[in-house]
Amino acid sequence: MKKVEVEVSDIALSGSSSGAYAMVLGEVVGKRKLPIVIGGAEAQAIAIEIEKMKASRPLTHDLFKSALETFDIQVAQVFIYNMVEGVFFAKLLCVSGNQEEEIDCRPSDAVAIAYRFGCPIYCAEHVLKMAGIGPEEMERVEEAEAGAELEQDPEEQIQQRSTKELKKELKQAIAREDYELASRLRDQIEGGEKPQSES
Repeated sequence: MKKVEVEVSDIALSGSSSGAYAMVLGEVVGKRKLPIVIGGAEAQAIAIEIEKMKASRPLTHDLFKSALETFDIQVAQVFIYNMVEGVFFAKLLCVSGNQEEEIDCRPSDAVAIAYRFGCPIYCAEHVLKMAGIGPEEMERVEEAEAGAELEQDPEEQIQQRSTKELKKELKQAIAREDYELASRLRDQIEGGEKPQSES
């Protein structure tokens, strides 16, 4: 299975559901982006580590790291290996001496732990092809006026737009780097698939 290295390129408040965030993973070498809807606590845990902030007390992911290190276990890599009906699946590759074990987890937890261990994050190529947004999307959409913004209630408006209008909005959303909205627009164009989330 081909793996592509990714990193967090953005974490933004999601407009689709209250208290949810869009974690955007971008290719380390390449331009594709993978938006995944995650919870607020996980978004905070990732942002704190990326910004090198220190919580007053250990967060859950800090506790997990301490527990693993106490027993001489390291996380060598994180792998987002599948997406089924909009739900993403990830695993940690843990190493202790000559022994390797894979632990199933949510992508948000996997990413939070990866940043704490300083290990690489990989995504399966087929997952990026299914759910990623990149230059190939840009080529498929028509030319649109720059700077046009979606009005309030985007979900309702998406349902009423024609495919031609949706493609224009998709191009604009990608240009603005609003990947969470672009993901929903793409799904609507391709037949109204379920919105992508990790659980």
